[in-house]
Amino acid sequence: MTSRAAERWVVNASPVILLGKAGILPLLPQLCTELVVPAGVLAEVAVGAAADAGRAWLHGPGRPYLRPVPVLHPALADWGGGAGEAEVICWALQNPGFTAILDDRAARALAARHSVPVIGSLRVIVRAKECGLIPAARPVLERLRGAGAYVSDALIDRAIQLAGEA
Repeated sequence: MTSRAAERWVVNASPVILLGKAGILPLLPQLCTELVVPAGVLAEVAVGAAADAGRAWLHGPGRPYLRPVPVLHPALADWGGGAGEAEVICWALQNPGFTAILDDRAARALAARHSVPVIGSLRVIVRAKECGLIPAARPVLERLRGAGAYVSDALIDRAIQLAGEA
């Protein structure tokens, strides 16, 4: 098994929800050295069904990773997207060395404009495979898609290739 990466991650609501539905959300703390979930992300996830795996994780084992909502960075004042994405990017801007875990295309573009490193749910799954925490990425990637992730065949194929399963 590969040791966890010396990375610090700040995660958004959609990866929490999707990785929860894919069954690997509890692995997040094992994939990085520090994990942060801004409190506003909890508010977004809490809107979902009470039985949602992401919601249950944030109210249970994920609770220690919750952090207060950061003061909105001035660079994000005109952001028209979700509050969770803004908080994740803001955290990364105010705490250099964090990678934002974002799936939303517009949020990823905003993060890139501000030089915030980004990975998405697919890369988290690949990382779990690389670290030996899951035996194969393909079934988890398919569960992610089945959980409602809008992921092209090309992206799934690329993730499978990155996981060494092609």
